[in-house]
Amino acid sequence: MAIRFPSRPTLLALCCSVSVSTWSAEPLELGATDVSADAFKQPQSALPEAFAGGQVARGGQMGLLGNQDTMDVPFTLTSYTAKLIEDQGAENVGDVLLNDPSVRMSGGFGNQSQAFVIRGLPLNGDDISFNGLYGVLPRQIISVDSVERVEVFKGPNAFLNGASPTGTGLGGNVNLQPKRAEDVPTRRYTQDISTDGRVGEHLDLGQRFGEDNRFGARLNLSQREGETAIDDMDQRSKLFIAGLDYRGDRFRLSTDFGYQKERINHLRNNVRLGAGLTRIPHAPDADHNYGQDWSHQETEDTFGMFRAEYDLSDSWTAYLAGGGKHTRETGAYGTPTLTNAANGNGTISSSDTNHNEDNGTFMTGLNGKFQTGPISHQVALGAASIWTRQENGYVFYNSVPTNIYNTPSIPRPSTVTLVGGDLGDPDLAGKTRNRSIALSDTVGLFDDSLLLTYGVRRQQLRVENYNVNSGARTSLYDDGITTPVYGIVYKPTETLSLYANRIEGLAQGPTASGNVLNIGQTFPPGRTKQYEAGLKLDMGTFGANLAAFRIEKPTDGFVDSATNLYLREGKQVNRGIEFSVFGEPLDSLRLLAGATRMESKLEDTAGGANDGNHAVGVPTFLMNASVDWEVPGLQGVALNARFLRTGGQYANPTNTLSLPTWNRFDAGARYGFKVAQKDVTLRVNVENIANKDYWASANGGYLSQGDPRLVKFSGTIDF
Repeated sequence: MAIRFPSRPTLLALCCSVSVSTWSAEPLELGATDVSADAFKQPQSALPEAFAGGQVARGGQMGLLGNQDTMDVPFTLTSYTAKLIEDQGAENVGDVLLNDPSVRMSGGFGNQSQAFVIRGLPLNGDDISFNGLYGVLPRQIISVDSVERVEVFKGPNAFLNGASPTGTGLGGNVNLQPKRAEDVPTRRYTQDISTDGRVGEHLDLGQRFGEDNRFGARLNLSQREGETAIDDMDQRSKLFIAGLDYRGDRFRLSTDFGYQKERINHLRNNVRLGAGLTRIPHAPDADHNYGQDWSHQETEDTFGMFRAEYDLSDSWTAYLAGGGKHTRETGAYGTPTLTNAANGNGTISSSDTNHNEDNGTFMTGLNGKFQTGPISHQVALGAASIWTRQENGYVFYNSVPTNIYNTPSIPRPSTVTLVGGDLGDPDLAGKTRNRSIALSDTVGLFDDSLLLTYGVRRQQLRVENYNVNSGARTSLYDDGITTPVYGIVYKPTETLSLYANRIEGLAQGPTASGNVLNIGQTFPPGRTKQYEAGLKLDMGTFGANLAAFRIEKPTDGFVDSATNLYLREGKQVNRGIEFSVFGEPLDSLRLLAGATRMESKLEDTAGGANDGNHAVGVPTFLMNASVDWEVPGLQGVALNARFLRTGGQYANPTNTLSLPTWNRFDAGARYGFKVAQKDVTLRVNVENIANKDYWASANGGYLSQGDPRLVKFSGTIDF
């Protein structure tokens, strides 16, 4: 069969035809074009359908290649649906990614942002895309109240998506798909409350109207406020997102406008490891707050985007997309540094920071498909640009004693140790602009049972840093690099795909700093290379993936003591095997399960001191098992349970500090019924049932503690 071209091509692409050569000297005769018009006339909201059970979709957006069925591409992607989000009571991206056996969550350094580790490499929230666009979503914590799909791509993806804004996501990428108005009107209200008194409301309204339901509007409003499961930590959040769309015979247009505000008081931040520690201490009580009541964080984001598509013919689609956001972030932070593992003593330092950020992104393109005799082609040429402006102001204060087990209430430190910029009016700290153009072709042979994908992306990265006190530019980085991709898919049957790929990631190179002879030298972008092979199974009611991968990532480098030069040497190698299964293998029994076995190794370190050691923050294995069961004989009643297991990981490059393996159990139930012909669903979800005390992650070389037990009740009515 002919490979399906995506119904919603990527926001990063622009497409053109390519010349085709043959081994024969005879004139080339082009066969009749064999294109299904339906593949190009699907509305933008027509995402790949879900497997039985509705928790995981059959495909998703794969950058330049657009929306694809995972059986047709040489990459691994898992797409979690709105049904899963609702049934589990997920509030943010981190809640959803707990279901993935290749992903674990950690916290940001000094703040409450969510960071993720995919295939052993970090992904920051700033590098999560929205409908294929980087730089649009809010910072720190991203709500999923307005999200239709959370799509997780496994592996480097500089060719598919371009270099991410901050250079993370080298082990994988996350893309969020917005909700769109459906043909059946949506009138849904959800009320939730947790055992610690945090109360939330969510209103979801959607309607199509006009001739043939061409116009659509989807509105999501939510707010939550109250104490979290961590002692004395309060959180208040507000979200507004409006999605408008038009779907005509050939022209489609969609827009999203949003506002999100988050405030958290009495922060429990990550724990920094002080010098001289010989072991990692046991984690404090899961609900204990070793922060201070004067600490807080507030982020406010206004964002929007648009996308327009026009079918030039049944075979070619042009599109234009763009977006932007404005972020205002303020906070008073207190980060503990552990100095004594035996008794939990340490120090806590404080800072005031103000951060403003403005992002803009723009993409345009043309996608197409054609036949040359028995060979099919799906081609894409894409152009993209993103630019950011960052402004900072900060004041740092002295450190004072504290204890992570018996934490005293400490007055706010007042001795200023460092000042940068103006807190009231933050000053320019940096500007970034990433531009790229990419070309790909997927060749189909033997009635598309063999698919060969190849392509290339040329990227230009420009990064400027400024002194916030003087306004002087301190460094300029402007360099380009080309990243290729190669992939193959062989489908011996309709239910089985065998695949392999070589793909790269890209991040800006470091700049030499400190007391070195080559201070200010900027190094070229660092390439992260992946080799992957595996198989995929689609049995209709359930699917499974098995993959083996090797990722080679350059490290930041080191100062050579013999020459006093900063050298860009050293690399981290992650090797692993992943397995996952999902869908509804038995009637009324939904399954999400999988495991990843992984090892990491450092090479070419300073003086060879850490050569052969494990990299920091890479768990040795991950295991997930989740079931959702509709109880026979009890109409509307469903029970669910989830088990998470994470292997040990090292917290320093010398491998003298390590975190032990940890387990976590979650469970829940729901009951759906009708009241006055209106659908009502009641839910209860319990996270960390045993209230386990554990360090969840050593990502970045600091400790992120696992969340305590949380019991959450919610009720939803469709009116």
